[in-house]
Amino acid sequence: MAEIHTLPATLRRFQATDEGFRWETVPLKHYKPEGTHFRDITRQVLFGPESGLPAELRYFEVEPGGYSTFERHEHVHAVLILRGRGRAIVGEQLFEVQPFDLIHVPAWTWHQFQAAEDEALGFLCMVAVDRDRPTRPTPEEAEQLRRHPVIGPHVRL
Repeated sequence: MAEIHTLPATLRRFQATDEGFRWETVPLKHYKPEGTHFRDITRQVLFGPESGLPAELRYFEVEPGGYSTFERHEHVHAVLILRGRGRAIVGEQLFEVQPFDLIHVPAWTWHQFQAAEDEALGFLCMVAVDRDRPTRPTPEEAEQLRRHPVIGPHVRL
């Protein structure tokens, strides 16, 4: 039987602060390397490969008016909104989201999370540890998306 090396049992306490949700000893990271296709978002990896699970649980916090990258990929997302309000674009649907909403993002589906203009949006996102890199819309796809009657006015590229 193969030996599995995982973290020992741990407890990392949660704190809600004026700066957002934080867990002890969990580094606050930039969402992605600097870019122009997202705004005002951070992430914390709560459980990663070292946990022994085949999934990674991350917490993202989007500042008021901020948004994640508009992208798609082969892997699936399972999202739980923890705090705030905002929008989730998933495929051709636009959802107004609030705490405790669950959102399933299927494989190869365009998606983006946006905070309300006056309130931060915080959510947990679970993905497989082994996953592909996201792709962004080509110029032709971007033009089509901008013309979509439901999501077009809300897509941030």
